[in-house]
Amino acid sequence: MKQRLLKYLHAAVLAVLVAMLAPGAAAQDNDRILNRPYADNKRLHFGFSVGMNFQDLKLTNNAFITEDGEQWMAEVPNHSPGFCVNVLADWRLGKHFNLRLTPGMYFGNKVVYFQNQLAPADALEPSHVHQTQNIKSTYVVVPLDLKISSLRYRNLRPYFTVGGMGLFSVGKERSEQLKISRTDFMLTVGMGCDIYLPYFKLCPEVKFCFGLKNVLNKNRPDLEDNPEMMRFTESLDKVLNSMVVVTFYFE
Repeated sequence: MKQRLLKYLHAAVLAVLVAMLAPGAAAQDNDRILNRPYADNKRLHFGFSVGMNFQDLKLTNNAFITEDGEQWMAEVPNHSPGFCVNVLADWRLGKHFNLRLTPGMYFGNKVVYFQNQLAPADALEPSHVHQTQNIKSTYVVVPLDLKISSLRYRNLRPYFTVGGMGLFSVGKERSEQLKISRTDFMLTVGMGCDIYLPYFKLCPEVKFCFGLKNVLNKNRPDLEDNPEMMRFTESLDKVLNSMVVVTFYFE
């Protein structure tokens, strides 16, 4: 994982830990007070969430060399935070297990950087040395997770999640270097903590999402007469989505 994404991830995990520990520290003066003691007994409850997502692409380069002697390699060197909002339906399965459906929308972008590995040092045309593509994403997502919770300790209850997430892009398609499929399915694992406040539960969560589908569209009839653009698609074998999501649920 790239260094900048790790910085974002460290900041996200730190934010979750601070959110988990702060209410516990405030409760030291009176540890016997339990907020919302019967909240976990509900068979079904609802909520919503807001948060950030950090989108990435795992690119598999194939060292393709064009007829004019160019070899293009692609990567996503930087990651920008995006915004996400979801609604929540939580169904209690048992003392430690809940099934959670959280449809919503994710907004974000990925900037792909293309570098010609065989470009001469004195190349005068910048477009034959490096190019970029900004892939803006507006996803409708449907995550379904199994939440596995520990025993409640005062007003805290850590948990883990495992599940899957379908997503569909509703953004406008453009004739650019790479064309990404509109649909994907991702496996997800996460961790978080229920924080019991007097009037609601606050649940900070970090989730890691791994795409299972090659989302690179190799069929590009729009570029049949444009080999200068088609060379970027030909230089890749596979593109997989990945994502880190930092979410704050209000239940």
